[in-house]
Amino acid sequence: MATIALLKKKETDMTSGSIFNHIVAFAIPLLLGNLFQQLYNTVDTWVVGNYVGKVAFSAVGQLSPVTNTVIGFFSGFSSGASVVISRYFGAHDTENVSRAVHTYVKATLILCVFFTVLGTLIVPLMINVLNSSAEIAAEQKIYLRIYFAGVSSLMLYNMGSAILRAIGNSTFPFIFLVVSTVVNIILDLVFVLGFGMGTQGVAIATVMAQTISAILVVSVLLRTDTVVKVHIDKLNINTKILLEEVRIGFPSAIQMSITAFSNVFVYSYINFFNTDVTSGWTAYNKIDQLFFLPMQSISLATTTFVGQNLGANDIGRAIRGVKTALFMAWGATLCLITPVMIFAPHIVSLFIDNSESGVIYYGTMFLRMNGPFFLAACVNQVMGAALRGCGKSEVPMATMLFSFVLFRQVYLFVVTRYISNTPQTVGISFPVGWTVCSLIIGIFYLVVFPKEKREKDK
Repeated sequence: MATIALLKKKETDMTSGSIFNHIVAFAIPLLLGNLFQQLYNTVDTWVVGNYVGKVAFSAVGQLSPVTNTVIGFFSGFSSGASVVISRYFGAHDTENVSRAVHTYVKATLILCVFFTVLGTLIVPLMINVLNSSAEIAAEQKIYLRIYFAGVSSLMLYNMGSAILRAIGNSTFPFIFLVVSTVVNIILDLVFVLGFGMGTQGVAIATVMAQTISAILVVSVLLRTDTVVKVHIDKLNINTKILLEEVRIGFPSAIQMSITAFSNVFVYSYINFFNTDVTSGWTAYNKIDQLFFLPMQSISLATTTFVGQNLGANDIGRAIRGVKTALFMAWGATLCLITPVMIFAPHIVSLFIDNSESGVIYYGTMFLRMNGPFFLAACVNQVMGAALRGCGKSEVPMATMLFSFVLFRQVYLFVVTRYISNTPQTVGISFPVGWTVCSLIIGIFYLVVFPKEKREKDK
């Protein structure tokens, strides 16, 4: 009962009160959760790299585009349901909140079956796309089959987290992710060190940890006495609501999954250069991921904030929330990138032996060259989240696919073949894509939100 009482307390109506405090309170658990997610992935790689061997290390490492594609798709799809639920919640329409929740839960259960079967069947195809050696491919096949056999747990956790975030509760999803991460670390060590299970052990540990997080979030939804309580006998699909959830969520799912998978093509250009460059780029990418955490967490808070306030017909407060979120993202990112750029050589050396001066040189170069552009990335993250919150998710989807996939690939092709094929021109492809995306999304935001306000004022 204490848990349920806490959930009720964590239910947050963002339609009144301090905008800054709402966004901070919502974003911090998400930020900490993302940090734990990074630890989750790092430990997996560290365990196989140190206690299994380089074949297993390469196998698991090369699968990150595949697993990130799966995670990106489910995260994007869940955002549609979260926006719909947050709108009804902001409008205090408890009946439709319940309908939206039960529609989303039943649709997820159906998709669990579909993706488990589909994922298992397409494992050989994915192995062929990766074009790994026979030895590595054998390990990858083992990992992916186990991963997709338990993919329902990942879907159920995303489902429950999206529902809770829609009512302003980002704390519980964070707590469950922490529990899952700790369990994964322990099981990694037990299965690999204790039982010598290698890649199979890491895959099983991942699925078991995700299953625990799924059980925790579903149990809360079944036991809570809030508006998002799930009743088994009420599981039914409301066609109108489902179509709205799909309309908003599917574009985000496509955008996140394709963007995640497209990053593998950038590596093909980097791999053209010597090992100092490729290793420096690898070190940069490990640090690069940390720069996105604050802005992404603030962006998720922005989507919920905008959704709730548009549901309450307060477009002015929604716009003020977006401005506040953007300045928060800039401030947090600036505080993070400034010391990193100053002490870049020392930070890069944490990932590589100090004797590898060439690697440290290129890692430092990439950090200092791309660092300032993370401020531009804040714009597309926050304003894209705002557009999703008002139901215009097709705009960030189309813009990010164009900027991060099509434009970036065209840029790399043209520059490396006809202008200058250097580590600098390849490395700058990331911030070039961010900047183009921010310009386009910024224009759409300035068009969409004044139009929303005019329509609300009529």
